[in-house]
Amino acid sequence: MQPAIDESRAVENLRALVRIPTVSHLNDEGTDWSQFALFRETIARLYPKTHAALEQEIVDGHTMLFRWAGASATEPTVLMAHYDVVAADDQGWDHPAFAANLVGEGAEQVVWGRGTLDDKGSLACILEAVEALVAAGHTPANDVYLSFGHNEETAGSGAGMVVDVLEERGIRPALVLDEGGAVVEGIFPGVSKPIAVVGVSEKGIFSLRLVVEQQGGHASTPPKFAATVRLARALVRLNRQGFRTSFVPTNLEMIRTLGAHARQPLRWVFTNLWLTRVPLLGLFARLSDETNAMVRTTQAVTQLRGAQAANALPERAEAIVNIRVAIDSSVDEAVRHVRRAIRDDAVTIEVLHPTEPSPVSPTTGRAWDLVKATIEETYPGTIVTPYVMLGASDSRHFTRISDFVYRFSPFEMSREERGTLHAKNERIRVATFLKGVAFYTRLAGLL
Repeated sequence: MQPAIDESRAVENLRALVRIPTVSHLNDEGTDWSQFALFRETIARLYPKTHAALEQEIVDGHTMLFRWAGASATEPTVLMAHYDVVAADDQGWDHPAFAANLVGEGAEQVVWGRGTLDDKGSLACILEAVEALVAAGHTPANDVYLSFGHNEETAGSGAGMVVDVLEERGIRPALVLDEGGAVVEGIFPGVSKPIAVVGVSEKGIFSLRLVVEQQGGHASTPPKFAATVRLARALVRLNRQGFRTSFVPTNLEMIRTLGAHARQPLRWVFTNLWLTRVPLLGLFARLSDETNAMVRTTQAVTQLRGAQAANALPERAEAIVNIRVAIDSSVDEAVRHVRRAIRDDAVTIEVLHPTEPSPVSPTTGRAWDLVKATIEETYPGTIVTPYVMLGASDSRHFTRISDFVYRFSPFEMSREERGTLHAKNERIRVATFLKGVAFYTRLAGLL
């Protein structure tokens, strides 16, 4: 079923949601929860048929869980998004971060604002689809759940508690679809067609706190090896000692899938991996930051802290290192690697919020075929391929109750647009957004 969508209304609804600054913070005391309440009130007003037809409950204080009752409850689906966003001020933005300005004419129209891509765009697409289908009298064959998280950008506890709720009720979804990959171009050598990358797994994630404690004092009489120097040496050693590289089976499937569409001689290279696998692994490790991250665990130093004053020696030097764990590795292996690379017992290491890599969902069967076919119908001529998602999403929690968890944002994203995620000038083309609405309308109509 593909009911008509009021496209102008859909765009205005998205703009209304982007204007609400639902910024989440690791420290809940810094979060303005009144904005989250306003968001929930706004979607109830914008999507009245959905709210009238679907059961709704609030989980973990702010996460929304809807149930769209189907003719059967045996093979339920969960459609996911989150409505919290990362912080943004207007500095460096071409248009204010929370103004949701509509710029351009016709096919060139763009909605600017924090959350347009991550992830209010997907949330609005899902709600537009459900609202239209409910209005058309559609009843899904199986129950459909909508899970809209409130703290995906920070703790992710909302999604975790939704899984607790569903698990207690004995619900095992036949399909879970969350944000993740997108429709992209120019990411694979020799392939000119657009590519839809669908996450079938995602890396593990945790942070390490590296600390050096030392006697303080006045900066006028510094020791030869101050705490900051020792910490800096540890970070340099870690940066020089990369994690091991490997192609996991999903990497190889992606290379074969895309390689079959590459121009010669690259097609031969990518489809004869029995011969080219080793040199290709070395190439991926050097080709770009993205390809390097595909084939290994990565580390990034994200925060540094030293003395409280410019003229004081630090008594405690501290660094936070963010680790993304390859799916053929583990948190323990990554920590062992860091200890070996640093080679300094004076640097203490604390593991923060560890999450192991996600299991790999299959690329055969009804769930995969449904997602793949819907992408191909919405974006004709697009190559659909599995991949390992490099970031983390709320969907990782759902692998506890489902073997069929996929990550795909149904939007065309250029490299420049992908670069606005968690950065300034985040925006979405109206035509892209409306194709996302069409994707979810088509998908939900088949559930």
